[in-house]
Amino acid sequence: MVCAVKLLTRTAEGGRAVAAAAKLCYSPSDAGSLFEGLGPEKVRSFLAHLRKAGHFSPFEHASFTFAVDGLSRVASHQLVRHRMASFSQQSQRYVPVGTPECVLPPSVSENPECRGLFEEHARRSLELYRTLVDRGIPKEDARFVLPHGWATRLVVTMNARELHHFFRLRLCRRAQWEIREVARQMLLAVREAEPELFDLAGPDCLTEGACREPSSCGRPYATMEELLAR
Repeated sequence: MVCAVKLLTRTAEGGRAVAAAAKLCYSPSDAGSLFEGLGPEKVRSFLAHLRKAGHFSPFEHASFTFAVDGLSRVASHQLVRHRMASFSQQSQRYVPVGTPECVLPPSVSENPECRGLFEEHARRSLELYRTLVDRGIPKEDARFVLPHGWATRLVVTMNARELHHFFRLRLCRRAQWEIREVARQMLLAVREAEPELFDLAGPDCLTEGACREPSSCGRPYATMEELLAR
């Protein structure tokens, strides 16, 4: 199973809203007038200035909501650590587990023997889950036998400021492979929807030209195209 990310909804004209909010701090004009006077190039230029200056509070005025399907609970536990966000997750207490839906790590997939052992364990875990439920064990208790890698579904909402923070951390090559793929798909979606807000989003090696990690991977991204390629 491969995770899939879809942008469900967003703040309309989020880039203009962010730029107008920031300009209001330094202008005697009202926010409505500032908003109407901002064309695409002015928005792009001003947002780039805010990003480079580290003035991120106006970015909180634009929000984005995503559907994330097929993410393991290993990765979802990482995702929900981003506290400046809202999450709704499919519940194993109420939703019965059907077919085997376990995320297969690439390292396991590439090893035929280990892949067979992994898939057999997932199958047997599901069989035990069903046996427990059939014998009257509540689903909320039977789920304890399922692997951490079992797939889940979430709805995630973040504002543009938190997304920049999320992309800086989770698009780093040192991030866990699965959440890095979620971040990649999210960045693709928001760059298409609001390019002015996210043209400069990404890990420090790409956006700042230097890694902040105590121990660098030694393989900085050279271009945004390299980062966004699967």
